[in-house]
Amino acid sequence: MSSSDRPAPDLHAPDLHASALHASDRPSSDLHGERVDYTAGHLLESAAPPEPYALFRRWLEDAFAARDAGTLAEPTAMVVATIADGRPRARTVLLKELRADGFTFFTNYDSAKATELASAPAVALHFGWHAVQRQVRVEGTAEKVPREESQAYFATRPRGSQLGAWASAQSSTVGSVADLEAAYADAEQRFAGRDVPCPDHWGGYLVRPVEIEFWQGRPSRMHDRLVYRQHGDAWTITRLAP
Repeated sequence: MSSSDRPAPDLHAPDLHASALHASDRPSSDLHGERVDYTAGHLLESAAPPEPYALFRRWLEDAFAARDAGTLAEPTAMVVATIADGRPRARTVLLKELRADGFTFFTNYDSAKATELASAPAVALHFGWHAVQRQVRVEGTAEKVPREESQAYFATRPRGSQLGAWASAQSSTVGSVADLEAAYADAEQRFAGRDVPCPDHWGGYLVRPVEIEFWQGRPSRMHDRLVYRQHGDAWTITRLAP
């Protein structure tokens, strides 16, 4: 979707940077007084659709509009939290598809996150759209998408990213930058003059949510929090205290 096709955001976020103190104006240890008073509109049950995906799409469009206005860098960036040896681990990836049954991202199946998901498929996602004073939290389980879906998406990636998927054994120890550059050069030579296929060790995950929380910043920390919880084919909506 082009920027001209996207609707204008429902809520206009203020310029948070205009009121922020410059780093040179405060000591580095003075974090107690560092805060922003949010001024956006309400998130009310009366305006909430019966299922969460419609609201998420609306908010995602607003995030893209903020990106186009130069106030939000990565609308599709999301934190993926997994479980490893009883401890949470988190990293940022990009959302690549919003489906009727969940959220899709792609990665190396030999990576740390994939190894953790193989052992414990419970996962949490977090979208931090701070420029529009919103965040979305997702809890659910992750499963691999069919191989043909991974191949179809891989074919749309820039060639450099395709080569990187072959060159980088994600999450493994690298001896030096030179070693990594050499691995990339080897991949370039290997696939010179032909299409780069999707590696067997690379593909997508579908996160099927059981709970999605929408957070809207409000003045005096009286934030709006609406959480959708799935019960069979239906969703319930509950307001949480900020």
